[in-house]
Amino acid sequence: MSATRTLLSPAALARPRGKAAYWTVFTGVVVLFTLAFLFPVYWMVTGAMKSPDEVARTPPTLVPEHWHPGAYTDAWDLMQLPQHLWNTAVQAAGAWACQLVFCTAAAYALSKLRPAFGKVILGGILATLMVPAQALVVPKYLTVADLPLIHTSLLNDPLAIWLPAAANAFNLYLLKRFFDRIPRDVLEAAEIDGAGKLRVLWSVVLPMSRPVLGVVSIFALVAVWQDFLWPLMVFSDTDQQPISVALVQLSQNIQLTVLIAAMVIASIPMVALFLVFQRHIIAGISAGSTKG
Repeated sequence: MSATRTLLSPAALARPRGKAAYWTVFTGVVVLFTLAFLFPVYWMVTGAMKSPDEVARTPPTLVPEHWHPGAYTDAWDLMQLPQHLWNTAVQAAGAWACQLVFCTAAAYALSKLRPAFGKVILGGILATLMVPAQALVVPKYLTVADLPLIHTSLLNDPLAIWLPAAANAFNLYLLKRFFDRIPRDVLEAAEIDGAGKLRVLWSVVLPMSRPVLGVVSIFALVAVWQDFLWPLMVFSDTDQQPISVALVQLSQNIQLTVLIAAMVIASIPMVALFLVFQRHIIAGISAGSTKG
């Protein structure tokens, strides 16, 4: 068995000078990466508490000379953040639910039910990942503007966000790969006990798939929350627009500090979502990266 080679030998690390050098470098790297990720957040949060003149000052000040927390209350009221945050929450929740239902059902069918021409269907679905998202904007808009067969418009309707989000080839493939790893013996044992296909999915497959479902949920919610171009096209009514579009539409006559404060408030839900579900994200990624 070959020994693992490192920059410093175990003997060098065992010496006091080696340990001191190791922990010095390790601490320095951790501090640098922490600053690189947290400093922009600090700059945004404190930037909203500066005066408009101080924000535009060159060179900039690291700490506000005079704290003005009122910019957050101004942003909450002037930019109608409660309404637009609610619009975003409704659109994100609907897209998440549609994506979980349809992608999970399709992935389960392709993985465990083995339909005819399943590989061809999967190949066609994955082929859509090769098409740039910008190339699909016009066909999607024409579809939601005049829905085929029933000839109704979904513009200014949350369905214009929910239905396109349900067709997510990446999340479908992620779910299928995870379902492929579930032992066939477990499913056959449930079928012997009299469980049907839907019962097996609901009672066996889904409980075992919580890690990957958490990852797919995060991807679905973040994709809708940060999307700008598609909501801008389908929501001409200002009262129906999500927060990403409203921040741009309502920022014309707003002070820069108030706009920064609105951006901070708009980012809080996604940061909180990550902090709450970070264990599920890591578990889902690790579960999908190894084969048992």
